[in-house]
Formats: sequence, C-alpha cells, structure tokens
Amino acid sequence: MCPSPLLEARDLRVTLPGDVGPVAVLDGVSLTVPGGEVVDVIGPSGSGKSTLLRTLARLLPGAQGTLLLDGQPAEAIEPHAWRCRVALLPQKAAIVPGTVRDNLVLPWSLKARVHETAPADAELRAALDRVNLGDVDLDRDADRLSVGQAARIALTRVVLAAPEVLLLDEPDANLDDASAEQVRRMTEAFAAAGGGVVRVRHQRSDELAARRLHLEGGTLGEVAS
Repeated sequence: MCPSPLLEARDLRVTLPGDVGPVAVLDGVSLTVPGGEVVDVIGPSGSGKSTLLRTLARLLPGAQGTLLLDGQPAEAIEPHAWRCRVALLPQKAAIVPGTVRDNLVLPWSLKARVHETAPADAELRAALDRVNLGDVDLDRDADRLSVGQAARIALTRVVLAAPEVLLLDEPDANLDDASAEQVRRMTEAFAAAGGGVVRVRHQRSDELAARRLHLEGGTLGEVAS
C-alpha cells in the first residue's frame, strides 16, 4: 500500500482579475507531495506557478479547494501553524536589515514561535558552514551579502525552522553556479530527511525531482520522463 501523501491538494481554483475580465489561474488543480520527494512545477511565465505556491501556503484567502497536511484538513489547522509546517520561500530572498544572525533567527521573533527558543550561535554557525558560508560571520551586516549568499541564508533560515514541506519559488534563479549547487544540495538534504518539496522552475528541471508537473492554462499535468 502506498503511504499517504504529506501534502495533498484537491481541485484548487483561483480566479484573478485580468485585462479583459477574470482569469482562472488555477482551474481544478490537484497534486500530492509525499515526504522525501521533490516535485517540480514548470511552465511559462505568468502561468500561475507562484499563485499555486501561495495557495499551498494558504496565503490566498479567496482560493477554493481542499488542502490536507499529513491527512489533516487545512480547516483543522490554524493558518499560522500551517505556515510553520508548510514554509514558502519566495524567489527574491527576504533579507531584513541587521546582521546575518538577526536574519537567521527571524522566525523566532514572530508570534507563532513566541514560546520557542531560537537556535544558539553554535547551531547557526554550523548551519552556515554546511552550506559553504564558513567565511560569513554571524555579525556581518546583511546588506553586505552577495545575491548568492543571501539566497543560501534565506533558505537556511527556513530549514532551521524545521517545516515539514518546503515551497520553493525558482530557488536558483539569478544565482551563480556555485550558489545554485549549494541550494540544490540543501533541497536534497531536506527531502532526504523526510521533508516534502514543491519546487517551481521556469522551463527546466533536473535529476533531483522525483516528478515533474507542467502548469499552463489553469491546469496541471504530469510531464513524461
């Protein structure tokens, strides 16, 4: 018997304003994300890939359809708790003013984690070392980070918060080859530890993805291997 998916979406529907009237960006989209797998969603620009991720993260209140996390319906999980367990990383790294340390512990400044203890410096240091950022000090001004460093730190911050599912919006876009490879390794390690990953890409995929789905015209379909 196949295990239950970690994240499941059924019949997702999102309609947004268009130039000549409402547009069905998601028109009955369904997908499953097992633990331990990377699922890639590809498609042309403007096809709704980012909208799909925002819907999976419960960031679009008008979205219709059914979402389940580890078999539990979304309605039974508070939105803030859902977003702790299903974490969205936007394409543009969200780096706040302050130090690298400030950015890494940012999730623990939010109300949803008010009763949790932020990782100690030793854990933060080890996390940076694992993604080849050994030369980046925790006290470095975040404004001095390169694009590739900022992307790795943003992903490290999300992984440190221990979600069950990662939603990655073109995580290696505009990165140099070395930074893109580090992001790929971080994604691989997250999935290997049992996490589920939905990774939006533009028109290409790689061997890390267990499945590839194509989104266009509001519909999502399997891409043949």
